[in-house]
Amino acid sequence: MLRRARPKRKHTLEQVFALFPKLAERRKQSAGTLSGGEQQMLAIGRCLMGCPELIMLDEPSLGLAPTVARDLLRAVRALNQNGMTIILVEQDVALSLKLAHRAYVMETGRIVLSGTGLELLHNERVRQAYLGL
Repeated sequence: MLRRARPKRKHTLEQVFALFPKLAERRKQSAGTLSGGEQQMLAIGRCLMGCPELIMLDEPSLGLAPTVARDLLRAVRALNQNGMTIILVEQDVALSLKLAHRAYVMETGRIVLSGTGLELLHNERVRQAYLGL
């Protein structure tokens, strides 16, 4: 744990448990016995224990049931609303664009579109290519 995070450890743990109540319920369980969604929550919680200024998340909803993925991304939204900077790479285009302040569309490693999340959500090219509309 980072030196600057040590004095805040108890408070930060309380915040993690408030964000992910399931983790508080399962605090005595081994990480390997948690569900996939709970393991993602744990990974984010462990990250938060270091009191980072920025979090990068790569496909946090991959392989999760839709309801669990939505809950996880709601927690990501709450972190951002509380001042955490988050870089999110996500396969669920519609959901991620609803969350994003700023978004980029990459094709074959190049940025082809950028704008606010809502701008891209309503962009005809994005709607046809990624949302099937």
